[in-house]
Amino acid sequence: MQTGIIAALLLGLTAPAFAQSGAGKDVSDAAKDVGDSTKDALHTDSGTTKAKRHVKRSARKAKRDVRHTKENVKADANKTKDDVKK
Repeated sequence: MQTGIIAALLLGLTAPAFAQSGAGKDVSDAAKDVGDSTKDALHTDSGTTKAKRHVKRSARKAKRDVRHTKENVKADANKTKDDVKK
């Protein structure tokens, strides 16, 4: 039981080290988008595969937009907080 608790604690402490930053996610998404665009340009896949890829691309774009909006709101809040302190 103690081993399980220790393992859970270590996993909880090391998990943030493996988290990907917003910029890292943007790079990863951009690479996937390039691959998807290349597949679209080749016109070699079926309708179902193409539809799945477009849905995934739309989901990546939506997540990216939400992530950027969240970062902008956070930056604006910090700027406002700093302005109030002055």
